Amino acid sequence: MALKSITAPPRKVHYVLSTHWDREWYQTFQDYRQRLVALLDRTLDDLAAGRLKGPFTTDGQSILLDDYLEIRPERRAQVEEFARTDKLKIGPWFVLPDEWLVSGEALVRNLRLGREVARQYGGVPSDAGFVCDLFGHIGQLPQLLAGFGIKGGFIWRGLAPRKTAHFLWEGSDGTRLPCYRFGRNGYCDYGADVRRITQPDMPFEVERGRKDLKAFLDKEAARATLPPLIVFDGGDHLEYDTEHYQLMFAQKAGAEFPYEINHSTLDAYLDDMLLHADKITDVVRGELRDTGRAPQIQDGSWLIPSVLSSRVWIKQANADCQTQLCHWAEPFGAVAKALAGHEYPQGYLEVAWRWLLMNHPHDSICGCSIDAVHEDMKFRFAQSRQIAARQTTESLRTLTAAVAGEVAPRELRVLVANPLPRELNEPVELTLQIPAEWQCFQEGFGFELKPGFRVFDDTGKELPYQRLAQALNRTKTRIRPTKFPQTYKTNDITVCLELAVPALGYTTLTVREGAMPPKDEIVPEIILPTRHPETPGLATSERSMANEFLAVTVESNGSLTLTDQRTGQTYSRLLTFEDIADIGDGWYHGQAMNDQTFVSTAAGADVALLQNGPLQCRFRVRTVLRVPVEFKFDRMVRAEEFSDLVVDNLITLRRGCDRLEINTTVKNFAKDHRLRVLFPTGVKASTYLADGAFDVVERDIALPADNHLGRELSVEPRPQQSWTAVSDARRGLAVVSSGLLESCVRDLPERPLALTLFRATRRTVFTDGEPEGELQGELRFDYWLVPFQGAADRARLCDLGVRLAAGVRDVQMSAADVAIYRGKTTLPPQSAFLSLTGGVVITSVREAGGALEIRLFNPQTKAAATRLDFSGRPRGVTQPHYAQRVNFESRPQGRPTAFAGTFKTTLKPKEIVTLRFIAKKMK
Repeated sequence: MALKSITAPPRKVHYVLSTHWDREWYQTFQDYRQRLVALLDRTLDDLAAGRLKGPFTTDGQSILLDDYLEIRPERRAQVEEFARTDKLKIGPWFVLPDEWLVSGEALVRNLRLGREVARQYGGVPSDAGFVCDLFGHIGQLPQLLAGFGIKGGFIWRGLAPRKTAHFLWEGSDGTRLPCYRFGRNGYCDYGADVRRITQPDMPFEVERGRKDLKAFLDKEAARATLPPLIVFDGGDHLEYDTEHYQLMFAQKAGAEFPYEINHSTLDAYLDDMLLHADKITDVVRGELRDTGRAPQIQDGSWLIPSVLSSRVWIKQANADCQTQLCHWAEPFGAVAKALAGHEYPQGYLEVAWRWLLMNHPHDSICGCSIDAVHEDMKFRFAQSRQIAARQTTESLRTLTAAVAGEVAPRELRVLVANPLPRELNEPVELTLQIPAEWQCFQEGFGFELKPGFRVFDDTGKELPYQRLAQALNRTKTRIRPTKFPQTYKTNDITVCLELAVPALGYTTLTVREGAMPPKDEIVPEIILPTRHPETPGLATSERSMANEFLAVTVESNGSLTLTDQRTGQTYSRLLTFEDIADIGDGWYHGQAMNDQTFVSTAAGADVALLQNGPLQCRFRVRTVLRVPVEFKFDRMVRAEEFSDLVVDNLITLRRGCDRLEINTTVKNFAKDHRLRVLFPTGVKASTYLADGAFDVVERDIALPADNHLGRELSVEPRPQQSWTAVSDARRGLAVVSSGLLESCVRDLPERPLALTLFRATRRTVFTDGEPEGELQGELRFDYWLVPFQGAADRARLCDLGVRLAAGVRDVQMSAADVAIYRGKTTLPPQSAFLSLTGGVVITSVREAGGALEIRLFNPQTKAAATRLDFSGRPRGVTQPHYAQRVNFESRPQGRPTAFAGTFKTTLKPKEIVTLRFIAKKMK
């Protein structure tokens, strides 16, 4: 008897209709929005008419709907109806960012806002981690996504093609996220293979469309080991194709077409996929920056690594805004509320974050778009920065005015604030705004007036200070709510003085006019000199300086020789500038075949001693590096004409500090080149460390041995957030910076640490070139050299990154100013709000949902115990009494824990923890 053949059931296919919407790129936002409105008009009409059989996915982000409804506010009710009924699947992101160029905190706020917007429209936010067009992925993304309840990821760039489409991505902390890796053309794979989107002149033909669809599904079935399949229909800025859409749903499952197609969502596909997650055996670990070294495999997942250094001003502006929000406006808003009853500026901060996040789409923050796009970004950065700065000032003014005691005539109150959760105890630069009517003294025969003043700490002890600079007769404005503005004049005197500022807190100084001479010696406008000992200074010669830890010599070519007096290790040729051609664009550093490398160690330098005293020494080192004026693309060589690349450095050493501070100004009038600064370390190491979003990553110094086989080469420059360090068992060197996101340790015998300052390029996609990419004019950079003993202290280097970026802030008030801002609260002249011990890092202190919320992470590869101490707050101020872990959306994760004064907890390796602190009145 013949056995009947058994037919396998058809495989379920999830058809996901979307678009990939770069908000701005080779067109401006407004040009793209014209297309977006047309796309969503059609989509909403077809959903309403039933021509679309299922939901539309908003490309993993929610801002599309905000942009649309600004033009079509009359359709909001319809959008909300479709969101409620799941015909629109929104989020989880607000915008699709670049993961390397923004902070971890910005990624959290992005996801949080995107999900909130989805709920505001009445929908349930997507729990699909859609990141397929982002230029590689940070190692902490699995933990971030899981912390929002996101169930799986959709990946393309940063991961070479696998044998199977499904894998488990194990993040830095060990979190495992089931993921799907798109095919050859990523999220455009269906569009390329079936819709023929790269062949604009090819008309639709039913038979060819049927064959293409079958071939595409067969290809997907072959690489998808789990039962469900996915068809993602969402190419760049594309509307759906009616003919192919109808053809797809006209197919009937059977022996010749063993597929059952359902109009679906990424979430539904994930639900189906996760039923079989136990069958996923392929595991990928850590950050995803693989370029793929199998040229025979056809795959379009370019990593695009050089966006790290494109249009560097964007990265600097973004870092500044993140710092203003996360280390000033938010924490000191919380401090001012807790200590002085000041209203927490939640609405302002939400608006500031929204402005900033609108600059985080990957084609915006990457600096790879047309000039007009990046010009628009300046306004958004300005709005975010202005709001954050103003709210910080308001909070600090509230604290300053609340300090107990009266401000006498001829007296100023100066509040100095520390944004770090650890005490600051070192020399600090302040510019004191001395009232112009205060008396001055003169040196010699009256060559220059010097305002006379004395500075006292919070205990009344007089503080010596070192005068650094002055600018006389400067205009200021005092604003009163019921009067017109009042202008007045000050003499602005920059001083350096040693301060101890409590952790995430403040101290108060009193500045008084200098003493008058005896009555019989009074001369109009002259008072007794106010001087402090200027010797011994830190300068040890006309071009060298030293403190307790470091000795620095400026060489005749402008490079530095630095000796770490703790280890006896000497580093030479530090601060060497290297210039090479760049024939690339915003995406890639283009290395020319006919290149010439110019270095500053062959140039001369002008050296000037600017400041020398017991607290601070500063040299100015000016080097002129002569480089080709441009690249000659007609002959593919660097030009024979030269331009002076003037590099002006301020080198600062402070008493008691084991770092060397460098401010570099470059006057750039050359084109088509890259400038890096090199720091030979001499360290014998095969790996180095760099910080990232909630992470510290260890990377190989050497490139892969088979790199030459790659379709896209791996490159030495790689991401950092604020620091890179290399060390052996005995000693090492770190470079800390702000807004400079590309660094590496070169695979050369001296193991030089290389920090990219900028790339000046003309090429821009879909254009004949955009001039603003050449970065003509003056560029400024700040970075610190930190030699150390033994292994790098990861948490301390992260703190130094904040210290460099955030600095300290001060508010200065006369009696008239205090009268404007004084409230009912009285505060002591010095107070801490929160101090932290242990090897962890705080990234956020703010109010959320009426409670204090603190986020911290463990950068170590081992568990780290930590203590959060609130006992430094003034008596009578409301104190936290319970701590509770919450997720990234502030939802409780477990029961509250009672504590008194100090909360202790332990973080697992690389763990990110968010804590809510619930207050109780302290008796």
